[in-house]
Amino acid sequence: MTEEMKYRGKKREGRHRDTWDPFQLNPVGAEKEKKNSCFVVAQYLVAVIVGIAVLVSAVVAKGSLLVLSTLSSPIYIKTGHDSSGRPTFKQEYDQDRQFYMLMLVFCLVWPNFLVFLKCLWKILFKSFVRPNMKTMALICIIECVVSLGTSVLVLVVMPKFDILTNLFISGGVCIVSAIMQIIFKLQRETWKIVFPICSLFFTVTGYCLLGVDFFVRQELYVNGEKPSPYMYVGIGIFASLLISICWWENTLQATNRMQKTLTELEGFRDFVFVISSILRILVIGAVYLLYHKAINPQNIVWNDYNLGGEKWQILRTGLVLFFLQAFCSAACHWFGVVACKIHAVRMSFALPLCSTGPVVLGLGLILFMTESSKLDTGSSDSITEFCLSLRGMGNENATLIMLEITRSICQTTLNSHYLQWPFSMLALEGVCMWLGLVSCTYYVWKTKVQRIERTSQLFVRRLYESAFIDLSMLLNTKMKLPKAESNESQDDLQNTMIYLCATMWHETYDEMLKILTSMFRLDRYRGDPKEEHKDAFDFESHIFVDDAFMTHKETQHRLVNEYVKDLINVVIEVYRVFTNKEPDDVSIVDTPYGGRLMFVLPDGNMLYIHLKDKSLIRNKKRWSQIMYMYYLLGWKGYIVKNPHKLPRQNNTRDSLISMDGEMFLLPQFDNDHKRKFISEDNTYILALDGDTDFHPKAVILLVDRLRMYENVGAACGRIHPTGMGPMVWYQKFEYAVGHWLQKTAEHVFGSVLCSPGCFSLFRGSALMDDHVLKRYTTTSANASDYVQYDQGEDRWLCTLLLQQGWRVEYNAASDAYTNSPQEFKEFYNQRRRWGPSTLANTLDLLHSGPETVKRNSSISRLYIFYQMFAVGSSILGPASVTLMIAGAFQFILKMSGTLSIIVASIPPVIYIIICFIVKPNTQITIAGIMSVLYAFLMTASFFSIIGDMVIQETFLTPTGLFLVSMAIMYFVTALLHPQDGYLLLTIYSLVNMNIVTWGTRESKEEGEIKKNHNMVCNRDCRLCCWDWKIQITQESENPMFQQIMSQAAHGTPLLKPTTNEKALPAPSTEPQTKPQDDAKKEKVEEVKKAKAGKQKTKKDSGVARSDSSGSFEKKDSESSSSDESDDYESDKEENNKSSKFGELEEVSEDSFKEWVKPVREEFLKKLTLANMKRNLQEQIRYALRNNSNYDEVCEDLVLMLTDTLNVELSEVGPETTLTPVQLDNVQFQLTKQARQVLKTNRMMKLEKKVKRAIEKTLSAPQVQRLDEGEQDFWVKLIERYLKPITETPEHKMMITKELKSLRNKAVFLYFILNLLWVVATFFLQAIGNDVISIKIPKYYPNGTETGEVLKVEPLSLMFLLSFAVLLLVQFLAMLYHRVYTLIHVVSYRSTEKNYKERSDDEEEDEDDIIGNQYALSITTEDSF
Repeated sequence: MTEEMKYRGKKREGRHRDTWDPFQLNPVGAEKEKKNSCFVVAQYLVAVIVGIAVLVSAVVAKGSLLVLSTLSSPIYIKTGHDSSGRPTFKQEYDQDRQFYMLMLVFCLVWPNFLVFLKCLWKILFKSFVRPNMKTMALICIIECVVSLGTSVLVLVVMPKFDILTNLFISGGVCIVSAIMQIIFKLQRETWKIVFPICSLFFTVTGYCLLGVDFFVRQELYVNGEKPSPYMYVGIGIFASLLISICWWENTLQATNRMQKTLTELEGFRDFVFVISSILRILVIGAVYLLYHKAINPQNIVWNDYNLGGEKWQILRTGLVLFFLQAFCSAACHWFGVVACKIHAVRMSFALPLCSTGPVVLGLGLILFMTESSKLDTGSSDSITEFCLSLRGMGNENATLIMLEITRSICQTTLNSHYLQWPFSMLALEGVCMWLGLVSCTYYVWKTKVQRIERTSQLFVRRLYESAFIDLSMLLNTKMKLPKAESNESQDDLQNTMIYLCATMWHETYDEMLKILTSMFRLDRYRGDPKEEHKDAFDFESHIFVDDAFMTHKETQHRLVNEYVKDLINVVIEVYRVFTNKEPDDVSIVDTPYGGRLMFVLPDGNMLYIHLKDKSLIRNKKRWSQIMYMYYLLGWKGYIVKNPHKLPRQNNTRDSLISMDGEMFLLPQFDNDHKRKFISEDNTYILALDGDTDFHPKAVILLVDRLRMYENVGAACGRIHPTGMGPMVWYQKFEYAVGHWLQKTAEHVFGSVLCSPGCFSLFRGSALMDDHVLKRYTTTSANASDYVQYDQGEDRWLCTLLLQQGWRVEYNAASDAYTNSPQEFKEFYNQRRRWGPSTLANTLDLLHSGPETVKRNSSISRLYIFYQMFAVGSSILGPASVTLMIAGAFQFILKMSGTLSIIVASIPPVIYIIICFIVKPNTQITIAGIMSVLYAFLMTASFFSIIGDMVIQETFLTPTGLFLVSMAIMYFVTALLHPQDGYLLLTIYSLVNMNIVTWGTRESKEEGEIKKNHNMVCNRDCRLCCWDWKIQITQESENPMFQQIMSQAAHGTPLLKPTTNEKALPAPSTEPQTKPQDDAKKEKVEEVKKAKAGKQKTKKDSGVARSDSSGSFEKKDSESSSSDESDDYESDKEENNKSSKFGELEEVSEDSFKEWVKPVREEFLKKLTLANMKRNLQEQIRYALRNNSNYDEVCEDLVLMLTDTLNVELSEVGPETTLTPVQLDNVQFQLTKQARQVLKTNRMMKLEKKVKRAIEKTLSAPQVQRLDEGEQDFWVKLIERYLKPITETPEHKMMITKELKSLRNKAVFLYFILNLLWVVATFFLQAIGNDVISIKIPKYYPNGTETGEVLKVEPLSLMFLLSFAVLLLVQFLAMLYHRVYTLIHVVSYRSTEKNYKERSDDEEEDEDDIIGNQYALSITTEDSF
């Protein structure tokens, strides 16, 4: 028996002592989250791998550049002596060295070319901002100066120096950065100015040692009689100074200087880099030509660039070194960015880059010492003799590279008779240059990186200097200082408010359990809203229940239905699972749209359940979304912008709740107060379905996407369908392919077109933008509106966001799970809604393409073309399936090409005719049977392709290559995602486009209507292990008979009700009957009466209210004293004054709405003896948690108070609800007993906490009324946008006619396009491959040609190649997206919340308040 099982058994035994029903559910995921040790190990492993990649790529890039510069060194030939007797020399560049010099030029050009391509792509396909000419001119001048310094140093100076000097001299490029840090004092602490001062000192010292070193070489004749390189030393130092200007922007952005210029530059940086990249390439070419052709014309002989024949070795060596340098410098830049994004700045970024120089030096010396033995003839006793022996040595003794490196090292002071001190001076030169770099970039080691940051927030420049990749990366790392305006929002996360909004429509108990468990998990992850959270967010949960009320048959009262009762039971059950007690703070509120239930979750966050009455407010999901968007963004945003309308906590105690001896605002008012400090850009709405299951990680990953990019209006996660059965298995594959390829391609190349409403995060400011939310409230007026607006509301909302310039993103690591249709009929009805709406919204976006491209920087003309191609492929999908079936017939049944096409086209044509004739249910039944047949045919088609490859004896055919490539791509894609009847469906969706009902989760009432309406046949059948329900109905032409049957089916009286009777609303999907309108009018009248009669309602004797501490009391008017009455009247008057905005008024029991009483009774079960014992024990433990010093007194209290309950309620059954009198008595006895226990243990300081725990245990649910301001808001919102739609029969008939007309047009267009494709293929088959075909040579798998040719139809080959290109593009996008998803996941794991209990040292003092900076708190002293 495991420890977990023992723990559960122990808890169950404790419950069993108090009740005979100790059993409870255990929802998946209810257990407390823990940091996965495997993920921690994987995180460090990834950091190590990335760090090694940075180090290796930097070393290879730097080493290959040094080798190229050594190989391109000139040969000096003595020509004689000058007038002073000094020898004269001539530089000579042979064919080899000319080519290596050209490779050096390419190495410098390569990064500029990459930046040019990237920025040009953004300008052409993203956005273009007209530049400021002065700013652009300044940047271009600086870039030209930097490029001049780089090209002079690399192409002119470095070939003249030895390899060690070239390694050291590059360290001086940090000198300008050090000077600017000293001038502007860019340090967090004053004493840290020592670092740039030391950097300047070490760099200057290194330059001095460089000059001295060359003087010593000249004096000691280390290089023989070669000319003195003093001039090149000066040029090299000057070139280093020019290069060091490159990172001027880093120091200036860290100050408040030139902020206007830098801000301007961000807008048109792409255009500037396009121009500057061209200029830099021109400067590099100019330096190369000017020095090697104009100044030294003998250096370049153009005829020598013909490297054919025996010179292949030179060509190969030069190209390999170039590709190594170009690829590794780019890889080092990319891996360096990755290292910063995964929060491994020190281990995987700073350390490898700072170690690059020493590692290159160490590897070079090791290589020199190990390989020099191969060059030594054995007679050399010292390094000077060894170097002399190399002068006449050719390439036959060793490789060219090793020989040149060895000769270069022999040019240093190592080759001197005075070995010790010259070598020490050379080593000191290298150490000084390296220390100058490390001290200048000290801030990199302290850089703080948020969980996910843009590259532009980490590095100043997009361009890297490939010649100095390690120095370039370090100096380009952004300085983040508090006093910089550009960094004020980067060091700390911006606080955000997240509203979880779930829409429910007839969910089952298990489905409700999923969404509630997810919300409770997020509550546990967030913790107490008074305290700061490392993810800097607060949240509220809202559930909007459609069709929540029913009419009682006998009393005609509107009561909550069975779905609401299930939801209440689920809330109570999940609360028990997470806390082992009942909900503490429950409020029941009557609202103009129905009702509201308010809960305080275990850790203090709020849960609201909004119960919608379809007779008062519009039904269905889109209207629920409009309802919560207007409420959370419109109303709450309005009261936040008008602080005088926020709840005033100082003039009433009703808005205060005592928590652990402190006075705070109730969570619902506290969130509104925090909202004042949170902008609309940082206010998010998480749209959910009523059956969505998610973890906190999924939410935070979506929040990261919106935080990182300001133009992201929405982000969606990866949806996993759940359930059992073949239909669910198919949908799992379909969802996987859709997310693996389609959504990733949309995300990478443009923007996601649909963010599913079951799990998507929307930015508040995006929804509030012009032409988004206002447009979203449009009521469908014609046929196309019904298809686009109501059948796919999620896609339409995203279309509106895209058209206004917002971007929609996809995060593959944000996983959510939702129930999928398990029955064939439900699946077809769901796709019947999705298919036409998807096509309608995509065509709408394509139609507005030019305007959308102008507004939306994420959508380009190329992306519009991609979507057009995708839409075209989907339209021709049925024809493609038909042709594949024809191919199977042709291969297996040996039919002719024309006959096979005719036979394959017959079933879809017949099904189209059937869909126009029979009812939808019959269509689905026939589609189910035909789907089984088509599954066999598609399998035959697959094997026919394989059979064709066998017959051809090769897979190198167009279809064979396509099949093999697709299999490989899908296999690789599946490996990278370890968590994880098209033809007939398309026909069914189009032909039934005129049906605009939801099709899934229909109400039981509607289902009963359909089942009993003129039923002719009702049979249950079984086919292929599937259960089929066949129902055949007959429509009657007699209107009177239809009315009688409809009324009889629902128990409606046949006679028309009189005016004194209440008529039941006719069952319909649209609540628009006269009785429903009357009910709404009655509701409004009652609201007005309630506003006018507040004084009267509060004088009732049976008022249920909570005092300032929240305990439940029943005030009897006969037993209350006159003093209490006076106090109550004064409190009542204060409440009336302060409750104009924000406050919820309590309602007397006599004025309860009919639906309130049964709901309240459900929550009053908390006050049974069994529940009370468990609640009291948990409340005491929770009040005294997280401090081991209180453990003993806590258990004493639990034991003694439980005994007190048993004694006082010995005659009460475990399931009996206590009366108010019994509650008063129990509260008195418990408080008395608790005080005695605390006195005995000398812990009287805990009295307030224990008293609060007792009061919360005995508190009852409160029945309240909305304040006047919110009441008025809901009335006007319903009247303006959400009033139930009343449609006349004429309007219904007109819409039905328009829908059928639209259906006919769409089917005709679809049919014609597919028919044209099939007919074109048919005629090509009829003409024959000998007349019109593309001849492709046939090859065996080993690559040998067979001599035969394959004849392929042009249309088939074109379609195959187009589809292959589309798949390849999507596959590459998936790989790109997967890499960045991995980076995001690793960065999240490194900052994941650690669920540890607080230690004794972290326990807060009772009288101190340390919490959220935005939480409004009042100490106990202030509250009296």
